[in-house]
Amino acid sequence: QVQLVESGGGSVQAGGSLRLSCAASGRTFSSYAMGWFRQAPGKEREFVAAMTTSGGTTRYADSVKGRFTISRDNAKNTVYLQMGSLKPEDTAVYYCAASSIWYKLPYSAADFSSWGQGTQVTVSS
Repeated sequence: QVQLVESGGGSVQAGGSLRLSCAASGRTFSSYAMGWFRQAPGKEREFVAAMTTSGGTTRYADSVKGRFTISRDNAKNTVYLQMGSLKPEDTAVYYCAASSIWYKLPYSAADFSSWGQGTQVTVSS
């Protein structure tokens, strides 16, 4: 298990940008694939982005591809989500998640065993 804490959420105008951070506890952070999910009011949690332990492979939801970038700094036990060209439909609570799956790049919520508390992102038009 790994404990995750998100930060960096806030309010931004459409077209703006935000960078979310997820700090992980422990010294085994590099052994986890990492992902970001989001959940808007009244909607189910949806996949946003994920990357392998090394950061060599990434996957993005079509809705954010080309606008969001996931990255990680294993030395700092931190994963980031750089969000640009934000749209009102990006408004949601964003969750950081960790997966111990090694044989594929995880992307479904069931693939992730540890979750952060979430951070609110609000995009105004």
